[in-house]
Amino acid sequence: METSAGQVGAVRADDVRTRDRVTALLLEHGPQTASELAGRLGISPAAVRRHLDALAARGRVEERAASAAQRGRGRPARRFHLTDAGRSGFAHAYDDLALTALRYVAASGGPDAVRAVAEAQLSGLEQRASDAVARTSGAPVDRARALAEALTAEGYAASASAIASGGQLCQHHCPVAHVAAEFPQLCEVETAVIGRLVGTHVQRLATIAHGDGVCTTHIPGPPRRGPGQWRPRPEAHPERARGEGDEVLSHTGAGNRTPPAGPVPGERAARVPRPAPSTSTTRSTPTSDRERTPA
Repeated sequence: METSAGQVGAVRADDVRTRDRVTALLLEHGPQTASELAGRLGISPAAVRRHLDALAARGRVEERAASAAQRGRGRPARRFHLTDAGRSGFAHAYDDLALTALRYVAASGGPDAVRAVAEAQLSGLEQRASDAVARTSGAPVDRARALAEALTAEGYAASASAIASGGQLCQHHCPVAHVAAEFPQLCEVETAVIGRLVGTHVQRLATIAHGDGVCTTHIPGPPRRGPGQWRPRPEAHPERARGEGDEVLSHTGAGNRTPPAGPVPGERAARVPRPAPSTSTTRSTPTSDRERTPA
């Protein structure tokens, strides 16, 4: 018998709804056996066991032996517990609680008090990440890669890569995005922490809190001198040796030129004899033949 795509989709949707009901019952009533869950769901224990196996494979539930107080006669029952990953699928009020607390702090102490809370909250993260970064001795981009691994362990799903202008650190998840959208001090303090860990000034280009898909931090590389880069003017280094024909510029005097140094007046004749007038440079008044011949 052939099964259409619509029928397969309907079966999968039913499975998802049933598994959501299983996790909801475990959250509401605590650890239970497959038989207890089957009685509440109105399906067979074998069907419940199939859904529990699928949830266990995803890490949302786990099976444990019943405690001695819960055991009766016969074979000890195995109870299924909801894991932390399973609890995370339900709505939490953590963001609302954090927003309420920070709003109170801001009303009482102003923006600086909010910044102090952010610094205290990130100090533990900075200490844990610094241990991983300290084992990397290299360029800021290399330290950023080590920092990305440490941030990923903290739940930020981070990565680092080298680009033409230096490096780039990307955080694909932000645990406090909703809170940081109202209090940007959290992003500012986090940027400062990243700069201290990589050992250079960094620039935040995008944040999830402001609606971007990824938190992106630019890590500038070492400056490189290009062919058209500025170079100091010669007069900025008067100690360098001047070659023949170099002009000495001055900030004073007509035309910003310093006249060449000469001897002290009064000593010129004593030290340097005055040259005799040259006949080659003295031009006599030419006379015509008419002036030399008597009339």
